[in-house]
Amino acid sequence: MSRTEQDVKGSRATTTAPGNLLRRRHALVVVLTFLTGSADAVGFLSLGGAFSSVMTGNMVLLGLSAGRGEAELALTSGCAILSFIVGVLAGARLAGSAQPDDPVWPRQVNRALTLELLVFVVFVVVWELNLPEHSERVDLVLLMLSAAALGVQSSAIQRFGVPGLSSTYLTGTLTSLIGGVAARSPWHTLRPKAQVLLALMAGAAVGALAALHLTALAPALLIVPLLLVIAVSARLPR
Repeated sequence: MSRTEQDVKGSRATTTAPGNLLRRRHALVVVLTFLTGSADAVGFLSLGGAFSSVMTGNMVLLGLSAGRGEAELALTSGCAILSFIVGVLAGARLAGSAQPDDPVWPRQVNRALTLELLVFVVFVVVWELNLPEHSERVDLVLLMLSAAALGVQSSAIQRFGVPGLSSTYLTGTLTSLIGGVAARSPWHTLRPKAQVLLALMAGAAVGALAALHLTALAPALLIVPLLLVIAVSARLPR
């Protein structure tokens, strides 16, 4: 069976689940998206001007660095991209692909999220040990850890097998939302997309404030939401 066929069958399986369980899953994905926004803000403002999850943005930065001859930006954006890829590969191995008999929240998703948590724990330790200021080398290590963690998260969400569902790459979500508005789709079909996008922006705003004014506490924005998601999802029916 191909990966596409598995995703389709996994999607069919979860769409037959009770609506309240699907809403809970979506709420947890929204929390993870808040984390993503926070991580991107912290990475961009404090760790060298690259993103932890927006790999298309980092690819543009990599291209800009080549055109402008900026070796430092090339190193930063290139390392973020490579680290994200490593995280995606590791997360995919742990989370696997969607299966026809999957519950709303498969155990394999939390295995991947636990790996993400461990990576962020290392991030926090490195961050706190190198305060009040980080060297450029430490900043690069921290950015790579953050990008790898969000790569794992991307693969974890893919296990649900729901087309368009993501907590990290959201340009398609924005396109789908605006297309739905233009087509006058019912609000209940648009609301989940709007919630995810608002969570991303809210996370970025809070992450920016923490990075600029509460440096020592900024990593909490990465750990606390993830712990919440792992704890709550562990109680969902299997």
